[in-house]
Amino acid sequence: MSAYERYIVCAKRLGAKDSKIISPKTIVVAEWVRIKCKFGCSGYGQSLTCPPHSPLPDETRRILSFYKSAILVQGGAYTDIHALIPVLEREIFLGGYFKAFGMGAGPCELCVRCAKFCRYPEKTRPSMEACGIDVYSTVRGNGYPIKVLRNGDCKGNYYGVVLIE
Repeated sequence: MSAYERYIVCAKRLGAKDSKIISPKTIVVAEWVRIKCKFGCSGYGQSLTCPPHSPLPDETRRILSFYKSAILVQGGAYTDIHALIPVLEREIFLGGYFKAFGMGAGPCELCVRCAKFCRYPEKTRPSMEACGIDVYSTVRGNGYPIKVLRNGDCKGNYYGVVLIE
């Protein structure tokens, strides 16, 4: 068993449908992603984990350059990826990987309104898309399914990532 296999098991125990170890080099960062947040998401500017407060794409690229391993987590239609990722990140950190940092999916919904400083920094992380990550290209490039949800009745696959070391 590789050193990271226990985190794949942990992710599944936390409710993930699947997870796998990936290279951060396969994480696609694109300038256009955050504009979709700005002109397409009602959460824009409402959360400290969303743009314009989240890392810009260039900063995300720089951050990724410091990592050689990550775990990509696939959630099902009812998996709360936003809650799962900080817990998994903490497990990885406690396992000795002090650089562990996670990114979830979608805006934080812990509070009705953000305060000047986050009330729950241990429970929330920015979403991949808020950091400029092209989730569709990243997920497909790592062998997972993802599709555009055409209406609110569609069940989606939600993804998160934890950078390990």
